[in-house]
Amino acid sequence: MADGRTRVFSLSDSEEGIKASLTAVYDALKEKGYNPVNQIVGYIVSEDPSYITTHKQARNIIRKIDRDDLLEILVKSFLDVN
Repeated sequence: MADGRTRVFSLSDSEEGIKASLTAVYDALKEKGYNPVNQIVGYIVSEDPSYITTHKQARNIIRKIDRDDLLEILVKSFLDVN
């Protein structure tokens, strides 16, 4: 039931979840001997999940991350802005 109050969406919670997921994917790629940065970039650019290993469920993890949210977080981080 709606109570008439406006709900506040906190991107920081979402950012923390995305960071944790991306770190798990990075670690799985590294464990398998891949260059994690190159593989993740390949996935982001192409949206082809075969860039990501299935080791430790990394492919399933990264597919749950919205690419637009991920790109927004990466750009903000790179530019050091909120």
